[in-house]
Parts: sequence; structure tokens; C-alpha cells
Amino acid sequence: MDKKRYQVLTAAHWGPVLVETDGETVFSSRGALDTLHENTLQTVVADQVHSPTRVRYPMVRKGFLASPDNPQGVRGQDEFVRVTWEEALALIDRQHRRIRQTWGASSIFAGSYGWRSNGVMHKAATLLQRYMSLAGGYTGHLGDYSTGAAQVIMPYVVGGNEVYQQQTSWPLVLEYSDVVVMWSANPLNTLKIAWNASDEQGMKYYESLKKSGKRLICIDPMRSETHDFFGEQMTWLAPHMGTDVAMMLGIATTLLENQWHDSAFLDKYTSGFATFQNYLLGEQDGIRKDADWAAAICGIPAQTLRELAELFSHNRTMLMAGWGMQRQQYGEQKHWMLVTLAAMLGQIGLPGGGFGLSYHFANGGNPTRRAAVLASMQGSVAGGTDAVDKVPVARIVEALENPGGAYQHNGEDRIFPNVKMIWWAGGANFTHHQDTNRLIRAWQKPELIVISECFWTGAAKHADIVLPVTTSYERNDLTMTGDYSQQHLVPMKQVVPPQYEARDDFTIFAELSEYWESGGKQRFTEGKDEMAWLETFYQMAAARGAANQVSLIPFATFWEQNQLIEMPENPANSQFVRFGDFRADPLAHPLKTETGKIVIHSERIASYGYPDCPGHPTWLAPDEWHGNAQPEQLQLLSAHPAHRLHSQLNYSRLRERYQIAGREPVTLNTADAQARGIRHGDVVRVWNNRGQVLAGAHVTDGIKPGVICIHQGAWPDLQDGEGSLCKHGAVNMLTKDIPSSRLGNGCAANTSLVWMEKFTDELPVVTAFTPPASS
Repeated sequence: MDKKRYQVLTAAHWGPVLVETDGETVFSSRGALDTLHENTLQTVVADQVHSPTRVRYPMVRKGFLASPDNPQGVRGQDEFVRVTWEEALALIDRQHRRIRQTWGASSIFAGSYGWRSNGVMHKAATLLQRYMSLAGGYTGHLGDYSTGAAQVIMPYVVGGNEVYQQQTSWPLVLEYSDVVVMWSANPLNTLKIAWNASDEQGMKYYESLKKSGKRLICIDPMRSETHDFFGEQMTWLAPHMGTDVAMMLGIATTLLENQWHDSAFLDKYTSGFATFQNYLLGEQDGIRKDADWAAAICGIPAQTLRELAELFSHNRTMLMAGWGMQRQQYGEQKHWMLVTLAAMLGQIGLPGGGFGLSYHFANGGNPTRRAAVLASMQGSVAGGTDAVDKVPVARIVEALENPGGAYQHNGEDRIFPNVKMIWWAGGANFTHHQDTNRLIRAWQKPELIVISECFWTGAAKHADIVLPVTTSYERNDLTMTGDYSQQHLVPMKQVVPPQYEARDDFTIFAELSEYWESGGKQRFTEGKDEMAWLETFYQMAAARGAANQVSLIPFATFWEQNQLIEMPENPANSQFVRFGDFRADPLAHPLKTETGKIVIHSERIASYGYPDCPGHPTWLAPDEWHGNAQPEQLQLLSAHPAHRLHSQLNYSRLRERYQIAGREPVTLNTADAQARGIRHGDVVRVWNNRGQVLAGAHVTDGIKPGVICIHQGAWPDLQDGEGSLCKHGAVNMLTKDIPSSRLGNGCAANTSLVWMEKFTDELPVVTAFTPPASS
């Protein structure tokens, strides 16, 4: 007899989700909020739980198991052997203890980075670092791949990182903005997700914007889903990749030439503009950064740049910038120059004017609710030792290559640690780090690599020990929706039991803590099991809610009801203006910058003497771009995909919606295709001196000639190991692994040149989602 089916409410990065199950099998899933817009990511819970790509048992690389103190074989090419949990944990403990005693705490890299599973308790990296803290410390990470350059430069410029902060409220944008510019932003794609769970409210604002009659402009080398959503109501401008600063400089000089800039605002609210103005007018280098100069670099006609200057200055303008433009060499300059342009317009701190760096992410601008906000496992543990060193995430490969080597970061002289052990939990660095072949070579250097994973990712296939962990649907947790709005409190009830021999990270690290020392499990858990911790976090939310006049029902009732709680609106927050208080009274509300004002020329940054990050926004030509491309070379864009979250869900049936010839698609312009004899649907080889991939050709006029796009996140699938052909189309086989600058050390994935040709050899079989051989 079939078991009775029922629905369970849970949540993921893509929002609250209702899952149909009988307690053992997942049958279907859908969004729990009625948004009138399909979010495909919500439909594949079954694919996550029941995927044939799951890691089913603890596995150890054969050459490592044979001789743990002197491993044999090559990571990524060796078979795996199934072991028991007890054998796996004992082996980890023994090698961890040996490495820590021999090389010290800094040799243990537990800076595990990635998007994690949603929830306030089962954060893999947090739990890993809790365990390592109790063991005596570890090397962690600085920054992230998404906004590495911007989050370092913005505190110098405006006193906060901006990329993860609330925006001027959407009601004010809809009321006051005359012009809305989406500069390197594709919200129709990226608003499906959030760091916590999406509140899914962004689309209603974009629907209203579409009907508003405002002047809408999209600046992007590729015509995005957002442009297609707005259709004829949006103007598309496609500059050469990496030239946004030159384009903005041309607009800025036009403002000066016509006295359209707001000199009173610049005098009162900014510092260093005079030095920057000298640069604009060429008094430093003899080059006037006018529209004609800019047009020759960015490929947008000079007359268009002049028209943009007039349009922006004569209308209330909101510059909504994405993050892709700063994931480039000299990425710090992009958002710094955007803020400078907004300052010259004089509209920062006005309703509907200025700039915003997170309207495209987590529904920024959706007003913050009067909320009871959950606590989490994040934070120090009593008696522990937190990170003893940190490495910028985008320089982990260089750290492995050059232990003890000197480098610069944010004005500091630093030394790379000598990493001997890596534990990566809750992330997929083999898809998000640049130049995968270089990563594979560096990955051979440590003595031990442990991966905690649900799936056989590229990182798992290159590990010594792989531990099978639960998906979020196989455990209990809690979350909030809306990174900025805090709109809902959502129970994340376990849908089905752990699959195969998977365990949750909390259990794994609690057990390992007991291996480490008698009583270690008690220290790690503080005597609380999963449900006790969740009730603790809920009670802390209730206390916070009481301070906001928000009352919560008892935890037991909440958990039994299995329904989300929507937080009440706060009318004052619908009138929130970013930098509004600063504009109203800059003396009473100074910015946390070196001058208390918006910094256009920074004496601090200038004092560092970094040639790749001068003291004011500057056009610096990248190492690889349109301006120095060899014949037939193309610029490579690695944008966010529409039907997955980076690499998450690449294994799911959503792949059928976008793959071409069973591979990741590459978008190319019709003219570029014709010049190479390529038709839509063909398999092409894309290559440079870093690697080569096969991809399926998507031919369109919706991308700038000379630019191709392979969306980031496709799983790598090397034909014959390091240096060989990637059969699946993983873009980071091709991207350049350099820091954005010595200041931010962000990733520079969008600074790459490639060649492309039609592939005419026999097509190899894609095995990206096939578990490795085992014995």
C-alpha cells in the first residue's frame, strides 16, 4: 500500500518551498509564496535528495588509504575506497593531529568558502570552524568571490561595504526616480536567490517599474533577461568588457564641460574632487578624459555618452550597479568611479537618486520589516581559538604555490601560510575559482584534503577523504527570508531521513571533537541537540522581537504548525533613503571614511603606492581585453546562470532547459559565428593558454560582437586529467587567476581572452556527474 503523501514547509536560498513527500521519497516541490513568477530552482528538491550524483558513503582515495603518512597516486585521478564512518573519522583525527603538531595551527586551512546550505544552524563552514577553534585555531579566509574588490574599496569611499547593505526603498525609487540605469546588473536572473532565503518580493517592484514610464537603460555587453523583460521600454548599451570606468569618465568630463555637475554637493559632501578633476582634464598626464577619448576605448559613440551626461544631470537618476563589473582586473575602480559619477550628479541621499550596489541581489530595496530576527551558530565558542591567519579567497592557489611568500592586501604586508591540510565544507571551489588547471596543480601540495559534500563535485573528486553529508531537506533548521527585509521566519522541517550513510555537519564535528579530547563533544554541542539549539535561536528571536513590539508564538506551537511567520511592515522603512541622514546633516552623521565625507581622492590609498589601485578612480587597461586582443580572439564573460545558483543544481533536470548538445552553452554574436563557420547548436572548442573546453553554440544578436559568454558554475569534466580538454564547458578552465589589485585581492574572472572554433572530432561523453571509480 502506498504511503500517504503530505506537504512539508522548508526553505532554500531560492525561498520558502513546499515539498510533497511520504516521509521517504520526495515527489514534487514548489514555492510557498504566491509571486506570479516561476522560480525554476524551487522545483527540483527531488533531484537534490535522490540524485545519482550523491556521495553515499565515507570514501577515501586509494593511494591515500594505502599510506596516509606518505600518500601515493594523484588527486583527481585515483580510485576511491568505501570505509566506515568510524574508520574515516579516526583517519582524519590521526592525520589532523599529526599535521597540527608538526606544522602548527596556521597549516590547517578551514577557511571553507561557498554558498553553504541555508539555515541558521547547519552552516557547514561555521561548524567546521567551531571544531577547528576548539582544536587550537586555523587559517581562515578574507572576502569573497562575489564582491571581493568592492567590499574592500567601498569603506574607503563611503564608509561601508555597500554591496551587502540595504538600498533606498523601492517605493521611493518608484515615486521619485526619473531615470533608472542597470549597469552590469541582471536582476531578473539574480533575484531568484539570497544568502539566506529569498523573500521573492523583488519582481513586484520591477513589474511596477516596467509600467512606470521612466527612462530605463541597461549597460551590459550581453542583452540580459532583464532587458528582455522590459523590452522596448529599456535601452541597451553594450560597451567593450572591462571599459566601464572609461565610459563613466567620458560622461563625467562632459558634466564638467557643460557645468552640469553639482559643485555645491561636491564641496559640502565629498573630499578630493579637485585632484580627480585635474585627472579628468588631463592636467596630470596630458590626456583629457572626454567623450571622444572614452568612445575610442569603450565602443559607445561619443554622442551617446554626451546624451547620457545630459540625461543623468537633468533628471533624478538611480544608478543600479551589479557586481560583475568589479570581478575584473582593477575591479576596485569600477564602483569607486560609479560613486564618483553619482556624486558629481549631486543626487546621493535624495529619494530615488544616487547609486545602489545590491538592488539585483536578495531583493535589496524591499523595505526592512519590524522583525524578530533569528540568532545562529555564527560566532566564537568559549575556550576556542579562532583564525590565526587569513588568506583572501581569490588567492588560495597562490598561497598553496608560494608558502611563506610575501603579498600585499589592503595596505598591509602579509605572508602566505604554509598550508598542509585543507578541509572544505559546504563549498565548491573547483567551480568558483579561476584557472582550474592551475588549481589542480596547486591542490596536489597539501598532505591532507578532506571534503564534506552531498555530491561528487570536482572538489570531492580531488580529495583524499570525502564525507557524505545531508542536504538541508534531511535535517531540521530555521531561516529568515530577505537578507535586507527580514520578511519571514520559516521553519525548515526535515522532509526525509538522511539518504544512504549521510550525516549532518553538526553530528560529524561533534563526534570528531570527542576524538580530539575527552569531553570535546560536550564542549562542541554545549549539551544541546539539534532541536534544543533551534529552540534557543527561536527564543533569542522572540526576545529581539519583543524589543520591536513583535510577539512570537511558543516554539512548540510554531514547529507543530509548520507555517511561516510574516513580520509586520515598518512604514518608516518604506521611506528609507541611503545616505539620507548624511545629506541632511553631514556633521551629525559623518561617514566612516578618512574625511567623514565621500572620498573621491583617498590620501590613505595613495600612500600605499599601489600602481594597480591609485588614489582616485582611474582608467587602467587590463592585461587581457578588446584593446590588446590578438586576431580572432574574443573576450570571455562568465555571467551568473539562470537555472542554478552558481554550481548548485547543475546536476538537476533543469540542465535540460539550457544545455546544448549535452554541454554548457556558449553565447556568441551572429557575426562571430559566421566568421568561424559556426551554427546554432554546433559544439565548439574554446581555448587559451590556460585550458580548453567544449560548449554548445547559442548564436544570437543579443551579445556584443567580440564577446562570448559561458555562464559560471558548470562542473568541470576533464578528459584525461589536468591540462586536458574539459568535455562539459566549465568556464574557469579559461579564466585568468589574478587578483583585482593589491588592495582588494578580489577575483578577476571577467578579464580573459579566448579563441573559438567549430569542433569536428568525435564528441567525448560527458561524465561530470558520474561518481569516480571505486574499489
